[in-house]
Amino acid sequence: MKLLEGKNALIFGVANDHSIAWGIAQAMHAHGAKLAFSYAGPVLERRVLPLAEKVNAAFAEQCDVTQDDQIEAIFTKTAETWGRIDILVHAIAFAERDELMGAYYETSRAGFHLAMDVSVFSLTALARAALPLMTDGGSVMTLTSYGGDKAMPNYNVMGVAKAALEASTRYLAADMGPHGVRVNAISAGPLRTLSAAGVSGFKLLYRHYPEVVPLRRQISLEDVGGAAVWLASDLSSAVTGEVLFVDAGYNILGAPHPMAVE
Repeated sequence: MKLLEGKNALIFGVANDHSIAWGIAQAMHAHGAKLAFSYAGPVLERRVLPLAEKVNAAFAEQCDVTQDDQIEAIFTKTAETWGRIDILVHAIAFAERDELMGAYYETSRAGFHLAMDVSVFSLTALARAALPLMTDGGSVMTLTSYGGDKAMPNYNVMGVAKAALEASTRYLAADMGPHGVRVNAISAGPLRTLSAAGVSGFKLLYRHYPEVVPLRRQISLEDVGGAAVWLASDLSSAVTGEVLFVDAGYNILGAPHPMAVE
């Protein structure tokens, strides 16, 4: 059974074949969705275009989400290609590497503004541009992390940005709900992505993760892709404004299991 047959999905944030957005794209393609991609810049083009071909994407276009004219151009292209969209995936986050080291109070004003613009405001900007094309309602989803709920080592301004992103998810859900559009966030456990490589200490966290979490295993792109398909499908038609944890249960713990810290 294909849960997304006949649906059009515009996916922002595919960077390479290890990115969460690519895991989501593969799962949606397998469930019958028609896809289109947007990627951050020319450096990523050689990685993204072959992936777009693998899933028969209608197009793959560059878009700097800090530029309103480029956002407008992407949605004009989408309107010309499909006329409407049903699914919008926001898998975009960025902070300068220096802002993810040391103490959070050392965050620079410019670094704070950049992280918030790219990682948070972009969801609002994309959702606003998508709404006129979601003529039959639809599903908007973004990617957050547990660092938006709790202070995590070396996550710093990105954790603050994820907290703001989750608040934006709720406000967008409230405002877009009357249009039949649902807005949710997926909070995934650690995955070896390009973004994760910029977080100091990530490899140690990743290595020990299965020792701590209730399900005693790593998270996969397929896990996140399956959750995204569910959020995009009619099976979740009454779910909006939520953060869906796909983390093998890490978020329920008050402390790690004693066996994990011996």
